[in-house]
This record gives sequence, structure tokens and C-alpha cells, in this order.
Amino acid sequence: QVQLVESGGGWVQPGGSLKLTCAASGGTFSSVAMGWFRLAPGKEREFVGGISWSDRTYYSKSVKGRFTISRDNAKNTMYLQLNSLKPEDTAVYYCAANCSGYGCSSPLEYGYWGQGTQVTVSS
Repeated sequence: QVQLVESGGGWVQPGGSLKLTCAASGGTFSSVAMGWFRLAPGKEREFVGGISWSDRTYYSKSVKGRFTISRDNAKNTMYLQLNSLKPEDTAVYYCAANCSGYGCSSPLEYGYWGQGTQVTVSS
């Protein structure tokens, strides 16, 4: 059974940093894309960024230059480094896996999801 588990969320002041981890089990995802999405209250689920099977990364305009995605295939783990955080980054962050295409930015393209981790940015 495939399982994705996010961790690393929490509260941080504006301008601060967090690192989220997505640990996968029950399958290997080194040959497919993985991604991060977020859901804020009153808003639709938003694509944050993704990483292809070849480790090519791509980001939404709202986080490009501030967030960085990486993966460690040996550990079956993906990371999201969040820097220069803003209050509007507050959301539940979800990792997703198993997109076989390129530039996967739609939630419909992913087959597996984690349960989410809360990130709160406030002073």
C-alpha cells in the first residue's frame, strides 16, 4: 500500500524558513514526477511546485525564487524548502506522487497524496 507522509510544518514568522519532508512507502517514485500543492482556507488547491523523474524542478510564480524542491531517491523522500515566507503562504501543504508526464501541475495528474502538514506564517 502506497503511503505519503508529510512532516516539518509549523508556525514561523514572516521572513522565516521551514523545510517540509514527504516520505514515501509502499512504492518507489524515482521514475515519476512528484509535486507539492497547498490549500488555504477559502481558496482552491494551488500547485506549488514539482520535480520530474530527471530532477528537473518547476514552480508556480507565487513561490519561484523562494521555495526549492529536491528529492532523495535512495530514501524515497522529497523535500520542500520554504524561505522568505509570507503570511499568504499559510496553508496546508500536500505532497503528491506518480505523475508520469512532464511539468505536472494539475492535481488530476497525480495518483497518490499525503495527508498534509500545516504551515502558518504570522507575527
